[in-house]
Amino acid sequence: MSPTRSTTQPFVRPDIAALAGYVPGEQPQGGKWIKLNTNENPYAPSPAVARALAATAAGRTLAKYPDPLATVFRLRAAEVLGVDPDWILCGNGSDDLLTILVRTFVGAGECLRMPYPSYILYRTLAGIQAAVCDEFHYERDWSLADGFAAPRTASGADVKLAIIANPNSPSGTLLSPPRIRELADRLPCALVVDEAYGDFSDTNCLDLVKENERVIVTRSFSKSYALAGLRFGFAVAQPHVVEQLLKVKDSYNCDALSIAAATAAIDDQAWLADNRAKIVATRQRLTDAMRGLGYDALDSQANFVWCTHPERPHKPVYEALKKQGILIRFMNYLGWGDGLRITVGTDDEIDAFLSVMKTI
Repeated sequence: MSPTRSTTQPFVRPDIAALAGYVPGEQPQGGKWIKLNTNENPYAPSPAVARALAATAAGRTLAKYPDPLATVFRLRAAEVLGVDPDWILCGNGSDDLLTILVRTFVGAGECLRMPYPSYILYRTLAGIQAAVCDEFHYERDWSLADGFAAPRTASGADVKLAIIANPNSPSGTLLSPPRIRELADRLPCALVVDEAYGDFSDTNCLDLVKENERVIVTRSFSKSYALAGLRFGFAVAQPHVVEQLLKVKDSYNCDALSIAAATAAIDDQAWLADNRAKIVATRQRLTDAMRGLGYDALDSQANFVWCTHPERPHKPVYEALKKQGILIRFMNYLGWGDGLRITVGTDDEIDAFLSVMKTI
């Protein structure tokens, strides 16, 4: 006998039952695709990663629980970043760290502030916490007005945490560190600067963490280090803040393989510099080509380009490309508009994409 299904979800929190869960970009598991839709790095990671994975898997390491603090990574990352190891918290991708941060600072009924349009996971994290999601609209030039730093929402709720993706997705635009500093100084709460794409940008906010205890920076290994399949990220915060975050994280939130891979990856800064140079060069070529096709393509500080067309609809372009085996991201933001976000692939992938675009 098959179990009966309740349409009222009696065992689920009503706010969870009503929540629209986060939907990742398409990840087809079969066939041959050119994937320019989820901002993965198109190149293989540093060769040091494969060696580290093989060495870790060959011994008895996998039979034991991993180091809950990922100490070996924190020691090496501290040297690269110019901070002490106790300023670093590791996570199962930067999404894990964002979850920890929201759980730490925002309670049920309290307010999480974020810009809009931006990374839509922030809204989901607020919903899971039964928190108020306060989306503050970007200006049309993708700047943030001073009102973002207001201590309360229009309804009078106190802001308990603010998150800014910097560079932002989907726009690829960047708020300068001085501007982030201004907002952090005025906000009444912690400010998380989500630098998932920070290695592709001209500036970052790591120095602000040293200046202001309320500034926390998160980073991902999925983009610049080509490790999206392993899941690893880290946050940089002052030690007394990290001490509180440790109470909230899962006991063993990073496995032994991801710790070994991330340590090898961050140790190979020459690979990172070379990879960044290739991505940035192709990014500019893609931007110029889309402008040549009549699109408004923003100058990007990430590994993708946001494109809109003043006359042509965007969704048919996404659909036509998909029929040709090319995936990009069509994104539609209520109250703002839609557009196409195109990941920077290899030169061959971008050539294939542009070839099809010229026929649409």
